[in-house]
Amino acid sequence: MAASTRALFLSCIHGSGGGGGGSEVSRRLVLRPRYPSMPRRPRSAAVVGEGGEGGGDGDLEAAAGEEEEKVAVFSVSGMTCAACAGSVEKAVKRLPGIHDAAVDVLGGRAQVVFYPAFVSEEKIRETIQDVGFEAKLIDEEVKEKNILVCRLHIKEMTCTSCASTVESILQVVPGVQRASVALATEEAEIRYDRRIITASQLTHAVEETGFEAILITTGDDQSKIDLKVEGKLDERSIMVVKSSVQALPGVEDIEVDTELHKITISYKPDQTGPRDLIEVIQSAASGDLTVSIYPEADGRHQHRHGEIKRYRQSFLWSLVFTIPVFLTSMVFMYIPVLKDGLDKKVINMMSIGELLRWILSTPVQFVIGRRFYIGAYKALSHGSSNMDVLIALGTNTAYFYSVYSILRASSSHDYMATDFFETSSMLISFILLGKYLEILAKGKTSEAIAKLMDLAPETAAMLIYDHEGNVIGEKEIDSRLIQKNDVIKVVPGGKVASDGFVIWGQSHVNESMITGESRPVAKRKGDTVIGGTVNENGVLHVRATFVGSESALAQIVRLVESAQMAKAPVQKFADQISRVFVPLVIILSLLTWLAWFLAGRLHGYPNSWIPSSMDSFQLALQFGISVMVIACPCALGLATPTAVMVATGVGASQGVLIKGGQALESAQKVDCIVFDKTGTLTIGKPVVVNTRLLKNMVLREFYDYVAAAEVNSEHPLAKAIVEHAKKFHSEETYGWPKARDFISVTGHGVKAKVSDRSVIVGNKSFLLTSDIDIPVEALEILTEEEEKAQTAIVVAIDQEVVGIISVSDPIKPNACEVISYLKSMKVESIMVTGDNWGTAKAISKEVGIENVVAEAKPEQKAEKVKELQSAGRTVAMVGDGINDSPALVSADVGMAIGAGTDVAIEAADIVLMKSNLEDVITAIDLSRKTFFRIRMNYVWALGYNIIGIPIAAGVLFPSTRFRLPPWVAGAAMAASSVSVVCWSLLLRYYKSPKLGR
Repeated sequence: MAASTRALFLSCIHGSGGGGGGSEVSRRLVLRPRYPSMPRRPRSAAVVGEGGEGGGDGDLEAAAGEEEEKVAVFSVSGMTCAACAGSVEKAVKRLPGIHDAAVDVLGGRAQVVFYPAFVSEEKIRETIQDVGFEAKLIDEEVKEKNILVCRLHIKEMTCTSCASTVESILQVVPGVQRASVALATEEAEIRYDRRIITASQLTHAVEETGFEAILITTGDDQSKIDLKVEGKLDERSIMVVKSSVQALPGVEDIEVDTELHKITISYKPDQTGPRDLIEVIQSAASGDLTVSIYPEADGRHQHRHGEIKRYRQSFLWSLVFTIPVFLTSMVFMYIPVLKDGLDKKVINMMSIGELLRWILSTPVQFVIGRRFYIGAYKALSHGSSNMDVLIALGTNTAYFYSVYSILRASSSHDYMATDFFETSSMLISFILLGKYLEILAKGKTSEAIAKLMDLAPETAAMLIYDHEGNVIGEKEIDSRLIQKNDVIKVVPGGKVASDGFVIWGQSHVNESMITGESRPVAKRKGDTVIGGTVNENGVLHVRATFVGSESALAQIVRLVESAQMAKAPVQKFADQISRVFVPLVIILSLLTWLAWFLAGRLHGYPNSWIPSSMDSFQLALQFGISVMVIACPCALGLATPTAVMVATGVGASQGVLIKGGQALESAQKVDCIVFDKTGTLTIGKPVVVNTRLLKNMVLREFYDYVAAAEVNSEHPLAKAIVEHAKKFHSEETYGWPKARDFISVTGHGVKAKVSDRSVIVGNKSFLLTSDIDIPVEALEILTEEEEKAQTAIVVAIDQEVVGIISVSDPIKPNACEVISYLKSMKVESIMVTGDNWGTAKAISKEVGIENVVAEAKPEQKAEKVKELQSAGRTVAMVGDGINDSPALVSADVGMAIGAGTDVAIEAADIVLMKSNLEDVITAIDLSRKTFFRIRMNYVWALGYNIIGIPIAAGVLFPSTRFRLPPWVAGAAMAASSVSVVCWSLLLRYYKSPKLGR
C-alpha cells in the first residue's frame, strides 16, 4: 500500500504536461498550495545582464528565466496534521528562488519547484528541519537504503594491535564507509554500500588478514528467516518449494542449502510471516517435508563457549606436561635420591633430567602453544606485532637455547648444560590460564544483553477466530512464529510475547525489565504493551504490531550492541601506545640482554652478581625474556572497552540507553544541562488541578454540564476536562447528557445546549463577547491562576458564571529534587522553552532553575547550546520533541525522554526510557563512575608495566639478588589483563543515586 501510494505520488509529480516555462511546472505541481505563491522570478542583484551591469526588473526576470527550473521531492517525517504541512510550505516559500511548493501530509512528502542559482536543495532541506521536521531528498533516501551495517565475529584477536590491523584493512576496502573493531567483544561493525561490496566479501577481507570471521548479521536480514527442513530435498522438491514460496505476497528471495537442510527466505512482514511460509512449504511438499524454525545459534555465544572450552582443555593438557618439568627442575633437585637419578648421564654430559624435560616441554611448545605461532605469523605477515609475537619470541628463545645447551652437552665431555625448558612450558601454561580467566570474565561483561534477549518467552498462546470474529480456540506456538496482527492471549504471570496493543481485558503489567519502571502499569483496551514484560493479574488479549527484529526489545538489544562497539575517545590513547609498544618491548628486551651480557663480561666470570650455576649469557637471557613477556599491552587494550561494555549494559537494565563510549565520555564532563519544559520538566499533558465554584451546586453536576459540552471538542484542554469529569462516575463508559446546537470557536471556547440549559465554556474574552458579565470574585481568581502559570477556564450556565476550572501541565515528580541534586553535583540547570515568559518563570521558580530562556524557536534552542559551549561549558540537552532535535544534536550530550518523538530519540546520545528526570542524574553519575574505572584500569595496566619492566630487567638484582623468572613475569602479565576486566566487572553492581540522601 505504501509503495503504491508513493508511486502514485511520484507519477503525479512527474506527470506529462504541455507547454513550456512556468506553465509546465505549474501542471507538474499537482498538489494545491495552501498559501499564495512567491513571485515567479526572484529579484536579486546577483543576476546581471550580459554586459556585466545590472539592469531593471525586466532584465532580472529575463536573466532568471534563462535558469532552468528544478523539481526536488523531499521525504518529511513528523507531520501530523494540515497545520504541520502548512508551516513547512510557508517556510519553504519564504526562501529566495522558490517558484512553488506543495506538501502532502499523508504521504509525508514535499515537492518544491525552485531555481538552483538562488537556492540549493540542501538549503531547502535545512529550512524544513528548522521548522521542526526531519527532511531528506528522495534520492538520498534511496541511497541510504543501500547503506547497511553488518557485524562480524572475529576469532583469535589477542590484543589492541590485532584489532587495529583488522580495522585499518577494512577501512580501505572499496564501499566501506566506516569500520570499528572491538577487542573486548571480538566483533567488527562495518557500515558499507551494498551496491559496491557484499557482506561475504567483507568476511573474506577479514580472513585475508589471517583471522577467522563469522558473519553475525548483514544489516539487511531483519526480515529474513532460516527454516530447518526434515525430509528428502531433491531437485523436484526444491523446485516445487521455491515456486510455491515465491508465489506468496511479500516474498522477496529464497535460498536453499541442501547440505544443512536449511531454507532462507527474505520477506516483507506486513504481507506474510514465518507461519505462512512453513504452512506453504509443507503443503507444497505434500507432507514429505517437516519444517520448523532453524535452531537459533548465536555465533558469538557459541564461539565464546567454544573458546572457553578450548582454553580450558589447552591449559589442563599443558599442566600434564608442565608439572613434571617444574618438579624435575625446581623440586626434585633438592631430594638427594631423585637428584642423583636425574643427574645420571645418558650421552656424555647430557643427563636424564635434561632429556626428560626436553621431551615433556616439546608438545607444550609446538602443539599446545601452536596458537601463538599462528597469531605471530598473522601479525608479522601484515606488518604489525602483537602479544603472540612477544610470547613466541620469549618461549622460542628459552626453548631453543635449552636445546642448543643439551645438544652441546651431549657432544662434549666437560660442558655442563643449563636448560630453561621450565621457562617456556610454564610461561605458556600461565598465559593459557590467564587467557582462560580473561575470557570467562569478558563473557560476563555482556550479561545485560543476554538477559535482555532471554526476556522474550519461548511460546505464546495464539487465539483462533471464526469468520464472524468470535474466538473458537487457542493454539500454543513458538513465539518466533508470531506474525503481525495475530492475537495473543497473555495469562496472569505470563510474559507478553510481542509488542502490540490490548484489544480485550484489564491488568497491570510489570515493565521494569524493559523500561526500569518499578511500579506495574495499568493496561486496558487500546493500551500498548511491550514484548518481554510480565502480566501481573488479569487476562489480556494483545494484537501483535511489531514482531521479530521490529520489536522494542530487539531494537534495544541492537542499540546496546552498537553502543558497545563504539569506541570512547580516551581509547585512542591506548591504541596509539599499542601500535608502537610491542616493537619497543622487543628492542628493550634486546638491550636488557646486551646490558647484562656486557656487564658479566666486563666484571669477569664468575663474580658476585652471577649465580654459580650459569654464565652471564644465560643470566642476560633470562632477564631479556622476562622483559619481553611482562610488557604485553593486553591490559591496556582492555581498559576502556570492557568498562564501556559493562556500563552500557547496566544503563540499559536501568532504563538508560547510552549510545556508546563517546556519549559516556562526554556525559562525565557535563557541567551544564539545558532542559526543555513541556514533556521534560512537566508531564506534557494538561490536567485539571483546581476547581472553584461560584454558585451552590454539586461538583459532579457541574462537571456533567461542562463535559457534555467539551466532549465534542478536540482541543487538549477540553480532553483534560472530560478526563477529569470521568472521575466522578464509576462507570467506565458513562454517557454524558446530549448536547445540542454545539459551536466551537477555535482558541476561545465552546457553546452548547445541555438539558435545555445554555452552557458556555471558554476564556474571559469569549464570555465577554457572549455578553456575560464576569464578577469581581471571578476576575480575582483568573488573575491568581495566571500568576501560577495555570490556564483558567470560565464556565457559564444560563448566562451566569458558575465556576472556574484551572488546567495546568503539572511538573514531573521529583523535578525539584533532581535540580537540587544536580547542583550538588556542580551541574548548572537552564530551562529553554518555546512557551511564554510568564509560564516559563513560574515553572522555573517552582523547580529551582534560575537561568531561563522563553519563547525560543527550535533554532534558538540550538543557538543557546552553542553559546554555552563557546563559553567553555560542556552542555547536555534534555528534551522530548521534534523541536528539540536541533539542540539535542548541537549539545555535547543529547538526552531524549523515552516517551518523546522518534526524531528526538534518534538525535540523542542517551535515551531515558522511563521518561523520569532522575535518570538524568543516573546517566551522569554512571558515566563518571565508569570513567573512574577506566582511569583506574589504566593505572593497573600501566602500573604493571612501569613497575614490572624494571624488576624484570633486573634493577634489584645487584643489591638484593632478586630476579623475576620469565614464567613469573608471564603470570604477572596474565594477571594484569584479568585484574583490568574484573575491575570493570564491578560496575555490574552499580546503584543509581537516591534523591534525598
